[in-house]
Amino acid sequence: MEGTIGPALLDDLADAERKALGRCHHAILGGDRPLHLDCGVDLGPYRVAYQTYGALNDEKSNAVLICHALTGDQFVAERHPVTGKDGWWDSMVGPGKVLDPAHYYIICANVLGGCMGTTGPLASDPANGKPWNLRFPVVTIADMVRAQAALLDHLGIADLFCAIGGSMGGMQVLEWAASFPKRVFAAVPIACAARHSAQNIAFHEVGRQAIMADPEWKGGDYRLHRTVPARGLAVARMTAHITYLSEQALQRKFGRSLQDRNALGFGFDADFQVESYLRYQGSTFVERFDANSYLYITRAMDYFDLADAHGGVLANAFRGTPTRFCLVSFTSDWLFPTHESRDVVHALNAAAANVSFVEIESDKGHDAFLLEEPEMFRTLAGFLKGAATVRGLRGVP
Repeated sequence: MEGTIGPALLDDLADAERKALGRCHHAILGGDRPLHLDCGVDLGPYRVAYQTYGALNDEKSNAVLICHALTGDQFVAERHPVTGKDGWWDSMVGPGKVLDPAHYYIICANVLGGCMGTTGPLASDPANGKPWNLRFPVVTIADMVRAQAALLDHLGIADLFCAIGGSMGGMQVLEWAASFPKRVFAAVPIACAARHSAQNIAFHEVGRQAIMADPEWKGGDYRLHRTVPARGLAVARMTAHITYLSEQALQRKFGRSLQDRNALGFGFDADFQVESYLRYQGSTFVERFDANSYLYITRAMDYFDLADAHGGVLANAFRGTPTRFCLVSFTSDWLFPTHESRDVVHALNAAAANVSFVEIESDKGHDAFLLEEPEMFRTLAGFLKGAATVRGLRGVP
């Protein structure tokens, strides 16, 4: 797929995008130097929506980039403009927390292909003024990172004190360390892997097929038909959400408890609490996420294979890196199990990198990185304090 894509129009936005852009910053990038995507397309100009917390110090040495996961966005630590809920990493970011805006300049950008203001399939084709939909080029994790690097250039930030993220965010952190090692002083990939497993690709394919099987999907042109593939997207979310939890967490939270009834209904309504919970997760997801963006972002995760991009040897991705690493995994995470984090640690050791690793005992599954995990907080606070001392970053307690 070769060619050049023109500017995304700002006057043809989905309602959720409009609300998001009204509450965050955005930058139009790539006008003079288009972003060359891995699929061969030159994208530009393109829009990146982002949010910041705290202030950049005089030395511009306290910037922290948070990379969000598949269904996350730039609203890390504040009331979300679409859902009205707290920020997705409110446990990590805020006054007195691990990432305190009093000490760090925190940046989080909606990823390329997203649906909260950054250019993606919702953007308009300047040739006809209609949404790109499936005509938008397929993007990769590396493309997302290059767009973030362009944003930092736009902000006048030469390098990061830290890049941090979990799940797909952790993939971006690894890509940052591999592609821009001199721009990342410290890297914290959490609950992630250097490539997507066959099992994870399989779960993503189930979700994509659910969306594409919805008759309201209209071949990806649902906005032109004023429809929404709500049922398909809800099923995709329900399927994925199961992978974010552990069996122990599901059993502890729901077991076989019935939902608003004392006996089995002998039908196909939500008899069990766990069924009702998943249906709720699916229906609320549809309100804030775009179906085509879900296709594009899951595909970007599927394509991620850091070793393949470096001659099939993962250690080659980190040869000579000056970056300091801290990797975190969780015992009950079966979506990104600990052995995948250990593979990255072994590659970093082979590259003689400075690396720390901790596996945290938790029964909360993959979602543990988003929740109250005191050991994770203590580990990361200690790592960042040590990194700040080495870097000479003043004011970090």
